Order: sequence, then structure tokens, then C-alpha cells
Amino acid sequence: MNKVFKNIFINIIVIMEDPFASLKNALKNNDTAAAVAKIEKYIEKHQNSPLNVAITGECGVGKSTFVNAFRGNKDEDEGGDVVETISKVTSYPHPIYPNVTLWDLPGIGSTVYPANEYLKRVEFEKFDFFIIISATRFKENDVKLAKKIQKMKKKFYFVRSKIDNDIRAAERMKGFNEEESLTQMREDCVKGLKGQGIKSPQVFLVSSFHLDLYDFPLLRSTFRTELPKLRRRVLLSSKDSRTFKPTT
Repeated sequence: MNKVFKNIFINIIVIMEDPFASLKNALKNNDTAAAVAKIEKYIEKHQNSPLNVAITGECGVGKSTFVNAFRGNKDEDEGGDVVETISKVTSYPHPIYPNVTLWDLPGIGSTVYPANEYLKRVEFEKFDFFIIISATRFKENDVKLAKKIQKMKKKFYFVRSKIDNDIRAAERMKGFNEEESLTQMREDCVKGLKGQGIKSPQVFLVSSFHLDLYDFPLLRSTFRTELPKLRRRVLLSSKDSRTFKPTT
């Protein structure tokens, strides 16, 4: 009898400590329908689970301006007070999506954050999703960041900021066509990144001062569409509820 109670006690502890215990039992018993139902219930319950989005790149590429724009703020808007991050990681809640936090990271490769210390100092692995910003063609440091994210099996976007400057320069060329110029810039970025070993790069050409032009509307809609999937990836990669506080 003592042995029976002992086994029951152990099973209770396992279930309490492991939120996926019932799912494991369903799979063990080949009860696919029950397993799917439990997964759907778990995902529905945690559909607004925390997602930590890192905005990264080199100094001076417009990361902080992008954070303002991505949150829906303009310079004249109240709350549009994100400033260029130099020496610390700074968080900003997204005003539309619950529990989505944008983390404005210092620039990689600066004297304060040299490239060989950057990943460790900003606690790069703690973030769930990444947006790599560049104001020109993507550089060596951008590729290093992307390869690290790929190694962690997490998702990221490439964003070319200040694209309005490139368009103004292209306008001086004979036979200028804006759509053709944007397509060529996008294709050049993708080709260059693939040549550096980046798999299926998603590239968006944006201006943080013109939120209705170029790829900014596409960027927003893509993130909105992929958000549930991003949350699920985080849920399935960790059973533990996390308190996210980078020490930088």
C-alpha cells in the first residue's frame, strides 16, 4: 500500500512541475486527438505570452527612430521620446500588441560595445525575435548578427532604413522608376545576404519618417500576421515563465 501511495505522490509532483505532462501522456497513449486538443488549449491560453523583440545594428543607422515609428509614434507625438541608445539596452512596450516589448540595443562595433563583446554584453540569446537595421548595404557586423540568430534557430527581419535618401539619389538618374528602383535594391540586398550564407532573408526597405511609403506597411502587416507563430515558437521552446530583465 505504501508503494502505491508513493507512486501516486510521484505522479502528482511530475504533473505539478511539468505543464506538458498531460500532453506527454496523451502522446504516449497514441491519443492524437487529445494531444492536439491540449496543444490548442495551451496555445489559446497563452496567446498573449511575452515576446521580446531586439532592434539591433550598427550605430547611427536609425534604430531608435525606427522604434518610434514601429510603435506608431511620430516625432511630434506624445510618447515619441525614444532617443538613440549608446550605452544601455532600453525597453519600450508596443502600444497595440499586449506583452510585446521592443528592446533598443546599443550599436554593435562602437567603442563602448565592440563587436567581439557585443553578444555577451547585451545578452543577445535572451531575445525572442530580432530586427537588424542598416542605413546602407548590410555589412559584416549585420551578417554576424544574422548568423548568430540562425544558430539560435530564431527569426529575424532585415530592415534598410533611410530608404528615402536612396530614392532621392536614384531620382537623378535617367529613366528613373521608383518601383523598379526599390525592387532592384531589395533584390541586391537579398542576393548579397544569401551570398554570405543567410538563409531566406526577409528584407524591408523603409523610411521611419514616411510610414505609409515603401515597405513600412508591408513590414507592419507581416509582423502582425507572424506574431501568433512567433509567440508559439517561444512557448514551445521553454516551459518556464520568464521575467526578462537584461542586466546591461
